[in-house]
Amino acid sequence: MKRLVIFAFLALFIFACAQKEVTIPDESKRPHDAGKKESTGKEDVTTIDKENIRDNALSEEDIRREMESISSDIHFAYNRYEITEESQPILRKISDWMLKRTKVSILVEGHCDERGTSEYNLALGDQRAQAAKNYIVSLGVPASRIETVSFGKEQPLCMEKTEECWAKNRRAHFVMSK
Repeated sequence: MKRLVIFAFLALFIFACAQKEVTIPDESKRPHDAGKKESTGKEDVTTIDKENIRDNALSEEDIRREMESISSDIHFAYNRYEITEESQPILRKISDWMLKRTKVSILVEGHCDERGTSEYNLALGDQRAQAAKNYIVSLGVPASRIETVSFGKEQPLCMEKTEECWAKNRRAHFVMSK
């Protein structure tokens, strides 16, 4: 009985992962008379990925500007790396954009405020970058298209010693990678 269940699961998995074959009709085999149409039993299918064609028409700088217009930094609570409700729409927007721009990869930079040791902040920055990456991956973007790096407290946006300034430095920043 156990083998039967495993076999059924394996068969279901194989059939669920099967890809549909796409055929592109050969122009020379098409009927030249528009009034007559031969039936082959299969539908003629032509798939054009308009977004990828558009990707190829845009320069790298255009795509970079487009990304900057849809993304902004997400912020974290003190000593935390959980994705906040306020950050989720930003990450969804980045995910949607990446699903359209299938050839684009990004780098997620994890940053911290100046409090704590360099080692602690490097680890926390990594957790923040990984949390942002994991959220985007959960929305369907392949993990292979997202790299992460931690800068810890080494690249602050704000240099003042106030809570408001420290909050600006606790962030994940998104840049297009090469």
